[in-house]
Amino acid sequence: MTEETATASPAGGSGPNASEPSHGGLQPRGKWANKMEFIFSMAGEIIGLGNVWRFPYLCYRNGGGVFFIPYFVFLLFCGIPVFFLETALGQYTSEGGVTAWRKICPMFAGVGIASQVIVAYLNIYYIVVLAWAIFYLYNSFKSPLPWSTCDNSWNTELCHSRSSVFANPQLFQPGSNWSFLNNFTSPDYVDNATYSEGATFMNGRSPEEEFWLHRVLRMSSDLSLGKLNWDLAVCLLLAWIICYFCIFKGIKLTGKVVYFTATFPYLMLFILFIRGVTLPGAGEGLRYYLYPNLKKILEPRVWHDAGTQVFFSFAVCQGVLTALGSYNKYNNNCYRDCVALCCLNSATSIFAGFVVFSVLGFMAQDMGVSMEDVVSSGPGLVFLAYPRALSLLPGSSFWAVLFFVMILFLGLDSQFVCVESMATALTDLFPHHLRRPGRRELLVLVIAVVCFLLGLPLITEGGIVLFQLIDYYGASGISLLFIACFETIVISWVYGADRFYDNIEDMIGYPPFPVLKYCWLFITPLICGITLLYELADSTRLLVYGYEIGLNRSILGSFLVITPLICIPAFILFSLFKNPLNMTTPSSDLRQARPHKPILTLCKRVIFKAQVQPNRQHAEENKENLMIGENSMV
Repeated sequence: MTEETATASPAGGSGPNASEPSHGGLQPRGKWANKMEFIFSMAGEIIGLGNVWRFPYLCYRNGGGVFFIPYFVFLLFCGIPVFFLETALGQYTSEGGVTAWRKICPMFAGVGIASQVIVAYLNIYYIVVLAWAIFYLYNSFKSPLPWSTCDNSWNTELCHSRSSVFANPQLFQPGSNWSFLNNFTSPDYVDNATYSEGATFMNGRSPEEEFWLHRVLRMSSDLSLGKLNWDLAVCLLLAWIICYFCIFKGIKLTGKVVYFTATFPYLMLFILFIRGVTLPGAGEGLRYYLYPNLKKILEPRVWHDAGTQVFFSFAVCQGVLTALGSYNKYNNNCYRDCVALCCLNSATSIFAGFVVFSVLGFMAQDMGVSMEDVVSSGPGLVFLAYPRALSLLPGSSFWAVLFFVMILFLGLDSQFVCVESMATALTDLFPHHLRRPGRRELLVLVIAVVCFLLGLPLITEGGIVLFQLIDYYGASGISLLFIACFETIVISWVYGADRFYDNIEDMIGYPPFPVLKYCWLFITPLICGITLLYELADSTRLLVYGYEIGLNRSILGSFLVITPLICIPAFILFSLFKNPLNMTTPSSDLRQARPHKPILTLCKRVIFKAQVQPNRQHAEENKENLMIGENSMV
C-alpha cells in the first residue's frame, strides 16, 4: 500500500465506505435509494415557475433568439460552475447548506447561513403562488370559467368581455347580439374594442383582470394590508398540508414523491404544446419569441437579465443543491449529473417558450391585437394572460384544469425541496437533538406552521405588496450574486481549487473539465462582480400595479437584502474571536486524497502550499518516529 493510498482512507464520515452507525439513540443520516431519486429531486427544484413565466418573456423582451447568446455565456461560465460547486460540496462533506461550509472553512460558515435566510424567504412567499394556483384550479371546474364573464358579483361597471372568434364563430355573424357579454352595451363594440397593457379594454378592465384584482387579491385601494382573505388562507393551508406530507419522513419519502411531481409537468407541457402549435396565429407568436434583434446584444440590461435568470432558474446560492447533494453516495458521478441537469433545465425553459408564445400568438390573432399587448411576465402571465387565452378555446375548462395542475406541480416540488433543505441544515447543525426518532416529523411541522403563519400577511387585501417586496428584494440578484462571489472565492482561493479538484477526482474517478478551475478562480467571480455593480447602480424602482413603493416599504426591502448578507462578515468576526488559529483549517474528518499536494497552483507555480490537517500531521510524525526507533533497535 502506497503512502498516498494510506492517507486517503476515510477519517470520520467522509469516504466511499464511511458509515454512520446509530449510537446514543441517534438515527443515521440517510442516503438516496438510487441515482434517479437524486436526479428527479434536483430537476424538481431547478425546473419551476421561472421556466414558464420568466424565461420566455425575457427572450421576447431582450431580442428573441439573440438572448440565447448572453444566456448561454452565463450558463457556461457562471451557472454550471456554481451549480456543480455546491452539489459537489454537499456530496463531499455529506453535510447540509451550513455545516458543509463550516467543515470546509470555519470562518465562512456565514455563507451557509446567508443561503438559509434566502431559503426562509422562499419558504414564506413562494408557496403563496401555489395557493393562488389551487384557487384557480378550483374555479377551473366551473363552466363558464368565472374569469371569462362580467356577470359575477365582483365585477364592476367597467368590466368588458369579449368572446372568441375561434370558439364561438356564430357570434361574429352579421346581426349577432353581444349585449350579454358586457355590463353596458356599445353599438360599435366589436369594431372599436382594443386590448392594451394591463389587459384593459377601452376605458375598462377585462374580466380576467377583475377576477385577479377583485376576487383573488381583493386589493385595498391604498394597498394597506387590510383583512385576511380566508378562502386564500384555506388554499395556503392546503398547499402546506400537501407539502408537509411529501417530505415529513425525509428523503426516503421525498425521493419517491418526486418521481411523479417532477415528471407530470412535462406531460402537461407537451399536451399544451401540441394544442398551442395547432392554433391559428401560433406561428406569429413563435416569431415574436425567437425573432433575433441583433442590436439588443449591446445593451447591458440584456446581459443583466440573462445572468439573473440563470441564477434564479438554477437555484444556486440557496443551499438547496448542497443539501440534495449531501444525500448522495461518496462515489456518485455528480459531475455528469450536474451537466445533464443544467442542459435539461435550459431545454425546458426554451421548450416552455414555445408553449407560452404559441398560445399568446393565437390570443393576439383571435382578439385582433398586436403581440406587444398580450405578452407579460410573472403572475401577469400565469394569472392574467394565459387564463384569458385558455378561455378563448373550445372546452376552456379542460385546458384551464390542465394548465393549473401543471403550475401546481411545477411549484410544489420546488417548494418542498426548499423546506427539505432547511430541515437538513437544521438537523445537521443540531444532530444530537434533531436526529432522534420522531424529531424529524416535528421539525418539518414547526417549519411548516411558522412559514404558514408568516405567509398569512401576503394573502391579505394588500398582501400583494409584501409578496412583490420579498420577491424583488428577498431573493434578489444582489444577494445571490454576492453569495456566488464568496462561494467561488472561498473554494478556489481559501480552501484551494487544486485541493477541491482532488476531492472531486477522488469521488468520481477522474478530474472534471479544467476550465472549471479557472471559472472558480477568475471568470465566475469577475462576471458576478460586474453584474452586481450593475444591479447596485440600477435606479429602477419597484412598482405594484402602477403604485411606487413608499419609503417605509423601501426600508423593509433594504432590510430583506441586508439580512442574509450581514451573516457573512458577522460569522467571520465570530470565528476570529472564537478560534483565530484555525479560521481556515478544514475539518479533520474530511477525506483528503493528496494531503501533501499544494492546495493551489497556477501555471505550474505553487500559490499556496499544502495544508496538512493537524491530526494527520501528528499521526504521520508519530509513524516516522516509530520507524526511526525500530531502525535504531535493529
